[in-house]
Amino acid sequence: MYDHVIWPEKYDPKTSAIYALNDIDVKAPPEVVWKLLVEAENWSSYFTAEDQVKILTGQRELALGTRYSRVTVGFPMSLVVTECEPFRRLAWATTVDGDDTGSSAYHGWVITPTDDGCHVLTEETQQGPWFLEELGRKHPGALYRYHQDWVESLARAAEAAIARTYDCPPANSELGHQARETHDEHQS
Repeated sequence: MYDHVIWPEKYDPKTSAIYALNDIDVKAPPEVVWKLLVEAENWSSYFTAEDQVKILTGQRELALGTRYSRVTVGFPMSLVVTECEPFRRLAWATTVDGDDTGSSAYHGWVITPTDDGCHVLTEETQQGPWFLEELGRKHPGALYRYHQDWVESLARAAEAAIARTYDCPPANSELGHQARETHDEHQS
């Protein structure tokens, strides 16, 4: 069983208009996944939909209290990091710029070490008329699909980073087979 997001009362999924949960097993250590998550201005290097992220408080990485902005699916948003436990938990609260309905969202990430890497879980809740109209009525299921693309892209990027670190071609590739044969010949 994996941990879940620690919800502020206002954002409890039981009372939220919109809720999404996505998770994935990643064959990379939590530290690699963490680095990809906290370097928000580089999200687009592995998830092109997040190409307009700007940290506003001077840090290079997300940390507790960091304020940043992003444009997600065409909508400008303001965010603040509300939870930051390195290599384990990251969460932020979101408001939509220009929205006067009081709509808001809460998005959390939980990274759990496993025997062969880590398990990444992300959950988000959204409240208020703006989110209900845009994602509840106009685009049902969009939040889940968006986050599924994100976790899959994150997993690929983390696993690729590990492969680059160890200069390991995939085991099932012809190149990987040749590399192992060459290594074995040199060991003889």
